[in-house]
Amino acid sequence: MSVRTAAAIAVVAGVVTTLLPLSTTAASAAPAAPAAPAADEQAVLRTEMGTPVPSGSLTRGGATETFDLTVKNPTGKTVEYKPWMLVDQTGPSRLQKDDVVFKVDAVDAPATKSSVGQQDGGWQGLFYPATAGGKESGAGFDIPANGKMTWKVTIGLGAHYPTNDGDFTFTATSYNNSVAPGGADSHLFKVAPQIKAGALKTWFKQVSSGKDGQEQRAYLDLNYQATGEGTFDTALATTLSLSHPGEQKADFRLQALIDGRWQDLQGEYGRYELPRVPTGFGAAAGVRTLPLRLSLGKNTELTKKTVITMDAEVRHAEGNTYPFQNSSVQFPLSPIVETAPPSGTPSGTPSATPSTTASATPAVQQAVANSTGNANLTTTAASTGSLARTGAGSGTGLYAGLAAALVALGAAAAWLGRRRRTAA
Repeated sequence: MSVRTAAAIAVVAGVVTTLLPLSTTAASAAPAAPAAPAADEQAVLRTEMGTPVPSGSLTRGGATETFDLTVKNPTGKTVEYKPWMLVDQTGPSRLQKDDVVFKVDAVDAPATKSSVGQQDGGWQGLFYPATAGGKESGAGFDIPANGKMTWKVTIGLGAHYPTNDGDFTFTATSYNNSVAPGGADSHLFKVAPQIKAGALKTWFKQVSSGKDGQEQRAYLDLNYQATGEGTFDTALATTLSLSHPGEQKADFRLQALIDGRWQDLQGEYGRYELPRVPTGFGAAAGVRTLPLRLSLGKNTELTKKTVITMDAEVRHAEGNTYPFQNSSVQFPLSPIVETAPPSGTPSGTPSATPSTTASATPAVQQAVANSTGNANLTTTAASTGSLARTGAGSGTGLYAGLAAALVALGAAAAWLGRRRRTAA
């Protein structure tokens, strides 16, 4: 018996005394039961499964097999039996209701009807008295003191039994805790063609975390890998959840690298739907990677580095959508701190003084020098190529230089005038 089935039986056999609430995805699950008597008063029945006929492996959409199911009551009082038939398959795919053919007929028991349900994503076969309201009322069968009842069970595979699922274990127990611990019989059904059943693996890889060592943006890869034979016959959907300690609003900003560019993912209450893994995903596809990056928006109430938890739940995108794979990672994240620009005029800003004024000064000086033959009239401003500035855009140095040049020019003109008069 597999660990998963054993765990399910342990729950109904002694850990609880009432049936757990059924999943919202189960349209035809076992009805809720009233509080059951103490385990030592009712958990006394034993189930026995006969050899399936014809014997051999089951094939998808092929012939069915039948076996007798007998429920015995070794005590001196009547005990109610509420049948619960569980399928525990090898392989990663969840089963749809019609993936397993199931029917029950009474042999030495009251008239019986059967149906298929799903609880927590598992496949379960149910049967109940064929009286009006038998299923809806959750009625069971009263196994007489020191007596037994027998049914004929038919089992087979639907045409769409997943190609990446293999053999399965079929267990006969009860959902009202009436089967004794260790008293539930089971049978292994082989599935042809035989495959090497694998699993779906998912994991996070933290690529980097931080900007200048401050963890202002986290980069992670979410990886998918299938092992074994066969493929998934539906697309795979992933719900990603983000959480952190405390009650403050985080204002998460999550992006995924899709078609070569980062795209925003919309979510509510820290839950996001990721791009789907296409139908037909299997081992031949290798590792599928979805790059993610996360930061905190401007409306975050987090003021310091905080440990973030990221969870990914994988499920079938349609049909039985109960999650069957989970991965989790934790990493630090800090709010983004905006850096204000420095005060004052930035480096490289042009002077407020027009450049044309400065460029005229050397020309005036050169004209004076040529007319007088005295290069010593060149001012300090011309020798440095820049003008001294005082205060904010002061032109004092410029005006002083122009005045000196004009005085020199005037003196040269007066000297030339005197020379012409003397010559005349």
